[in-house]
Amino acid sequence: MQSASVVPDQPPVAAQQGHPKALYLLFFTEMWERFSYYGMRGLLTLYLTKTILAGGLEVPAATATLIYGYFTGFVYFTPIIGGWIADRFIGQRRAILIGGTLMALGQFSLFSTTPGSPAVAFGLPLTTCLGLLLLIIGNGFFKPNISTLVGQLYEQGDPRRDSAFTIFYMGINIGAFLAPLVCGYFAEDLFATKTVVNGVEQVSNYGFRYGFLAAGLGMVLGQIIFNLFAPRLLGPIGLAPVKVVKDVNAPKETLSKEETDRMAVIFIITLFVVFFWAGFEQAGSSLTLYTDSYIDREVFGYLIPTSWFQSVNPLFIVALAPIVASIWLSLGRKGKDLSIPVKMGLGMVLLGFGFLFMVGAVLERGGDVSDTTVKASILWLLATYFFHTIGELCLSPIGLSMVTRLAPISYTSALMGVWFLAPFVAQIAGGYIAAYVEELGALKVFGLIAGFVILAGLILIAIAKKLFHMMHGRGN
Repeated sequence: MQSASVVPDQPPVAAQQGHPKALYLLFFTEMWERFSYYGMRGLLTLYLTKTILAGGLEVPAATATLIYGYFTGFVYFTPIIGGWIADRFIGQRRAILIGGTLMALGQFSLFSTTPGSPAVAFGLPLTTCLGLLLLIIGNGFFKPNISTLVGQLYEQGDPRRDSAFTIFYMGINIGAFLAPLVCGYFAEDLFATKTVVNGVEQVSNYGFRYGFLAAGLGMVLGQIIFNLFAPRLLGPIGLAPVKVVKDVNAPKETLSKEETDRMAVIFIITLFVVFFWAGFEQAGSSLTLYTDSYIDREVFGYLIPTSWFQSVNPLFIVALAPIVASIWLSLGRKGKDLSIPVKMGLGMVLLGFGFLFMVGAVLERGGDVSDTTVKASILWLLATYFFHTIGELCLSPIGLSMVTRLAPISYTSALMGVWFLAPFVAQIAGGYIAAYVEELGALKVFGLIAGFVILAGLILIAIAKKLFHMMHGRGN
């Protein structure tokens, strides 16, 4: 039996030819939130590992990658709680306001940290611990609920839904592209102290705190935009929790066999994509540290800041998303569209293939040699990010659309949180993987990641037909 919980303010499909203006409000809100998060994330590992004299916290690299893994992991765990609270008690829009405010405060807490302050846990000062905690909690309220609002703009079966999530995903990646450039420029250039060693200009003291300040201001700007325009563009959408939106005279909701099958698909695919995110999120830990030490970052005499490479993936996303979206549309018109599990399995295979280029980078250097004067070509790194990006486009926006398509209405935000459970597990696992790079060597670690992710992707493709059947008509 279908749920009686129907959002009453969704416009009929025929009422609009293009996308509602509210989509672009959510686009810009998410863009600034991602600017804030990725600006901080792009600096975090460097901030933790650089010496106190250089403006960092001087945390050992193995410990820093674990901190990074647990932090980014819990960033993706709290959306389960935040989605449930929004569904049951406060609605999506209030959750977004709470989340955005907490994240801004978290960035400002990082900004207030003074290098050399007494450590209270894991080598981190109190204000750093508080800042990371606020970011974790804030993201839990923000992340699942803004994605859910995108889905609420469209009726079930509206052909514009996948296109809307692709547009929304481009907003995410515009913010992610700009963030390392701006925050990295503040930290590694504008507010950094530089010295010349053997004729080469090097950073002797970083301005990390100003990068965190820029990230916090971006979050504030996003909240101002959202709260100014939401009343007019969203109307009542997302204001009331689902249990209030329900018809009080409707019978008690029970889930049908089709609904439970679809929910099972969400859980099964979530388990598989853990492998994807464990590999993908090496970008902020092991790939960042490897790039900082062993990739030739000098281009036309300019030493590219390490944090700027965090912008390569979102730049590729913005450039390639329309192409990938047009491929899906073309296949759909011809009746040859790939099912959701096949697309995701393909994304995992492409990610694994990308890591083979990092294996090439290690081999170019002669293996796992510790001499930092021996550098690998930047082209290996760019090729890795290129294939990672195509893999991401096959998996991440499709996953967001899948959840809003398969989840029963009264469980949508909570199941969006379950979707983010995969990155939670993956980030922590990825932190341990990155911590073993020094012990096992980059060659072995990058090679093992490639093998495991490709194998998981092939298994997902192999069982795709069964999962498609369990989706009961909502698998494309």
